[in-house]
Amino acid sequence: MALDDFLLDLLEDPVDHGPLLYVQDQNVLYNPRRRVAYEVRGSIPVLLPDETRAVSDEEHDALTKDPTARSTGPAN
Repeated sequence: MALDDFLLDLLEDPVDHGPLLYVQDQNVLYNPRRRVAYEVRGSIPVLLPDETRAVSDEEHDALTKDPTARSTGPAN
């Protein structure tokens, strides 16, 4: 299930407070600055720093170039 646009406008990384990339097909919110991914379980983003996973260079490229990725935060 996709995250609601209203919710996406509010979300930011809890560590650096910057925008995230939401990639619905991968069920992740991705921070390209820190190269970590937050899982989306069902329709609930798990934005806990202890539950992030590191992203490889190949996955970073794929996530940042995904045409369906949407930036979060009010300035998207």
